[in-house]
Amino acid sequence: SDMPRFAANLSMLFTEVPFLDRFERAARAGFEAVEFLFPYAHTVEEIKERVDAHGLQIVLHNLPAGDWDAGERGIACHPDRVDEFRAGVAKAVTYGHALGVPQLNCLAGKAPAGADAALLRRTFVDNLRFAASALSAANLRLLIEPINPFDIPGFYLNRTDEALSILDEVGAPNAFVQYDIYHAQRTEGELAATLQKHLARIGHVQLADNPGRNEPGTGEINYPFLFAHLDRIGYQGWVGCEYKPARDTESGLGWLDAHTSVRAAVAA
Repeated sequence: SDMPRFAANLSMLFTEVPFLDRFERAARAGFEAVEFLFPYAHTVEEIKERVDAHGLQIVLHNLPAGDWDAGERGIACHPDRVDEFRAGVAKAVTYGHALGVPQLNCLAGKAPAGADAALLRRTFVDNLRFAASALSAANLRLLIEPINPFDIPGFYLNRTDEALSILDEVGAPNAFVQYDIYHAQRTEGELAATLQKHLARIGHVQLADNPGRNEPGTGEINYPFLFAHLDRIGYQGWVGCEYKPARDTESGLGWLDAHTSVRAAVAA
């Protein structure tokens, strides 16, 4: 098997150089795919030029998520920002479609203080229905991502079962879970069984080790086991490398070289 396939997250990796120069770095390091949080600071043309020049594909980016620099982490559960959310969906579809991205991630956001729980859920579900419909028309998948409450206190969506319950209510065939192994380890653990049980509903996987959110092999998660497990259960997607290099990106890629050489040996 040639899985799992790894995508470099250009918001976290190769930050030694400006964003548009990270595409070349990723290709040079052996990645065939990339992902990132947001493309919106650049034009479609600027990004497409780099992607094409280096033979890469983009496998994921996020819907606009409010004022990131001010600490906002999504607006999809915010009752007073539905118009802004919908405008963001239109912008994201324009970018995603033009860049050949198969799926876009929707960050729920931090729950506004003192807000009514039923209203937050209804807002999130309604926004996801709207987004799923808009994305479906452009042949894109929609993802929602549980995020651990240690890194982002107050984040609205923390657990896999919550995400599945919300997707059940949304009822859109093109809506899936983005399963970030690092966030899942911190909130619920039970990684292998959860991936296996809900494989059909997981559209994308991301990784980092814990503690520290650094590269695989720096912490408590048994990544060689999990990579083999993803193969065994037949995960067909990409694994996004959304980690903070412990030192610099290049010196932290040993885990990938080791994994790749092991795979080459097994294939031979």
